[in-house]
Amino acid sequence: MNAFPRYVPGGLAFVDIETTGGPAQCESITEIGILQVDEDGMREWSTLVRPESRIPEYIQRLTGIDDAMVADAPRFADIAGEVFDRLDGRLFVAHNARFDHGHLRAAFRRAGLDMRPQVLCTVKLSRRLFPEHRHHGLDHLVERHGLMVADRHRALGDAQLLWQFWQKIHERFPPGYLEAMVRELIGRPSLPPHLDPEQIAGLPETPGVYLFYGERGGETDGELPLYIGKSTRLRSRVLSHFAADHQSDRELSLSQQVRHIEWIETAGEIGALLEEARLVKRLQPTHNRQLRRNRELCTWRLATDIVGDWRLELVHAADLDFGRRDDLYGFFRTRREATNRLRALARDHALCPPLLGLEKKPQGARCFGFQLKRCRGACHGGESPQAHALRLIEALHTLKVEHWTWPGPIGLREGEALHVIDGWRWLGTATDEAMLASILESGRPTFDLDIYKILIKAVRRLPILML
Repeated sequence: MNAFPRYVPGGLAFVDIETTGGPAQCESITEIGILQVDEDGMREWSTLVRPESRIPEYIQRLTGIDDAMVADAPRFADIAGEVFDRLDGRLFVAHNARFDHGHLRAAFRRAGLDMRPQVLCTVKLSRRLFPEHRHHGLDHLVERHGLMVADRHRALGDAQLLWQFWQKIHERFPPGYLEAMVRELIGRPSLPPHLDPEQIAGLPETPGVYLFYGERGGETDGELPLYIGKSTRLRSRVLSHFAADHQSDRELSLSQQVRHIEWIETAGEIGALLEEARLVKRLQPTHNRQLRRNRELCTWRLATDIVGDWRLELVHAADLDFGRRDDLYGFFRTRREATNRLRALARDHALCPPLLGLEKKPQGARCFGFQLKRCRGACHGGESPQAHALRLIEALHTLKVEHWTWPGPIGLREGEALHVIDGWRWLGTATDEAMLASILESGRPTFDLDIYKILIKAVRRLPILML
């Protein structure tokens, strides 16, 4: 039996969800079950999910899931990353897949993620394989194929039934016939007409970064960077662009322009994130919306004047060593964004706008905010400067920039690679002693907000080595 065929290189994910019966536009998922199958074997995973509304009684009777069971369960946003990783690069197999895929994709979209797997519906597959039968619901498949029911109408139990059905059809039909049927139902990746298929054949199923190039139109030599992306499964992610080119104008445009693909393998997800951020800023590909270079990055610095009063000043990233300072608050891509955020803090915490440099007023006069009862009177002596400063520091607390606590550079171990960082700057990645020495001798790059965000999470996940 060839239950895991080679024509599904990224693996299979048999998926089932339970819901409150509400639409996909609402947080209605109550349980997710995923059964992963690949060359390494089979793995099961499930979790209850807390929806935004109560579970109707008829749904409780059908699934056995009630409000008390999901009261302490995570929201989908809390587990979105884990669910995404379990599905990413795999063939999404579900019964009436439009329902499960539609709910999950909408939930991912609300969580800021874009899931675009190849989808196989086992209802459609059963209809194609067994046209002599009229009904193809899951209960009919159980009876027709002698599937073993463990926990019907629960997410993982129903996902297990789909895995059993997959094994049964691979016992009954020759692999070539099933491959043709599956490819027809999910749609073959439509490779761009000017792309050499040999490039796709060479793509590895490993973590890394991929680069799409097109022509520059003839006015200059060389290739035009179109798009840079990253994935823990390079081959599957690249193919997903072309499999979905009929669903998105952006994907269609990219597919028509691409002439050449390059890739860089990395030790893991962190290495891929760092390399993607670096390359997007260096190459400025036309289709990347995020991670672009920002020269106006600024922050608020809390300083004291010559008489010891606290004051805020807006400073640019280029003028500061961000990681080495402990008096910086917030990252803003423009002066306007920084000012608007400070105005919001002043409004929410009854701070005095003139003392924050947001407004001008005559000496000793009451500010307009005081007249609206949005200021406690620090502008005219109704509140002491010290009390106002303490409330300002408290208001700024959520914006405080993470301080670099190490005396010098450190290394983050990811597999066989060592990511070298100093002052929240990524100096480079070493795989041997010579590379490490070269990186440590080189100068430090300018501060980069996207790299900073990646490293803040990385230091909590990867082993740290003092250098």
